[in-house]
Amino acid sequence: MHLLNPFDVPDPALYAIPFFVLTLIIETFIIIKHYHKAYDFKEAMASISMGLGVLVVNIISKTLYLTLFFYIYQFRIVDSLGTENLNDILQIQWHQSHWWVWLLLLFADDFTFYWFHRAAHEVRILWAGHVNHHSSQEYNLATALRQGWWEDIYKYVFWIPLVFIGFHPYMIFMMMQFSLIYQYWIHTELINRLGFLEGFMNTPSHHRVHHSSELKYLDKNYAGIFIIWDRLFGSFQEEEHTPKYGITENIHTHNPLKIATHELIAVSKDFFRTKGISNKLKYLFLAPGWNDTGEDKRAKVLQRRGK
Repeated sequence: MHLLNPFDVPDPALYAIPFFVLTLIIETFIIIKHYHKAYDFKEAMASISMGLGVLVVNIISKTLYLTLFFYIYQFRIVDSLGTENLNDILQIQWHQSHWWVWLLLLFADDFTFYWFHRAAHEVRILWAGHVNHHSSQEYNLATALRQGWWEDIYKYVFWIPLVFIGFHPYMIFMMMQFSLIYQYWIHTELINRLGFLEGFMNTPSHHRVHHSSELKYLDKNYAGIFIIWDRLFGSFQEEEHTPKYGITENIHTHNPLKIATHELIAVSKDFFRTKGISNKLKYLFLAPGWNDTGEDKRAKVLQRRGK
């Protein structure tokens, strides 16, 4: 297979960068001047550094997965969801006449994101790539940019079924970026509840719960755009009080390399320390908190015990 150029794919997130910068500045000003609260600039810079780092990783991963997606696209089940001619997908006329494909893809992508995100919390080796996003004890727009470097290595695998169905690889990559842009603005404490939207959209209130390190809030509200998936699959939790943010064992560092690798190192240590292939596999594929030497501290286990 010939490797495809990821820069050929229109990237909506690049056009959103000025919006990101402007809103970061506005939020910082409001927090300091209006609410008279301290703003942790070191934590914010660590988050921004993680965001810049993932851009580099994403070039490599997007190149490989884009090539794989186009190979799989040859064997798609439904032809009407995409085009055979690469140039057609870049023409506005095709999208005007196939607007309904974008609507279907919006929900298909969001459903896929829900299960990817849930797996990233409930499978420890995947959590090692996602935990970086949760490691900040601050919750603001800068936190949205704290993306896991290693997550990009595996996350696109979850979108392969959409390619098999027949959605065009370019459209899938673009929709993933639209979802990423949406999820940016919900990382703030400045926006309170949003009325009827709370019933079906992911909002700052719902996502604050997701970033909490408190037991009641752990592994809840995995939504990307629509909170309906959490309500359907039993992972929804209402925001009952202002959460305490971070992870259950905070790492207290602003070093991007340590932020990116701390859980990978921890998983490796547990894997090589324990005896027996069964225990080794459990450290990789069970939820974070399982261990073979003491109390089972997986979130769902502790929640059932009421601890």
